[in-house]
Amino acid sequence: MDRGRQGATDSVDGAADAGAEGVLPPGERIRREVLGWPGVSAAPHRFGGEEFHLGKRELGHLHGHHLADLPFPVRVREDLVRDGRAQIHHVLPESGWVSYPIRGADDVPGAIALFRLAYDRAVAARGVPPDTGDEG
Repeated sequence: MDRGRQGATDSVDGAADAGAEGVLPPGERIRREVLGWPGVSAAPHRFGGEEFHLGKRELGHLHGHHLADLPFPVRVREDLVRDGRAQIHHVLPESGWVSYPIRGADDVPGAIALFRLAYDRAVAARGVPPDTGDEG
């Protein structure tokens, strides 16, 4: 998957990002962005990490600062993988789930874009604005 990385020097766990004053590790940057969207909540993920929800629907989850997994219909997964925006899920290759490796700061926008796609699909499926208190 080529996302235009130009020899980034960030470590897998984001330690290089964390060393600079005021710069957050990749997973924390993604977390803060996603939790800033109306109606999104977070909870521990059963296999480690943190998952994000809109109501009862999981938008995806982060495994620390190094991997995001997100659920989509198979046809959407096929498009994302074909376009190089994600990889087939590392455990469930036949499902609609995708995996997105996060190697450093350069990968944060791509991860956020995938979470935003999942969020927008969830909002559309609800048929109501996400901040109405409806937990559908």
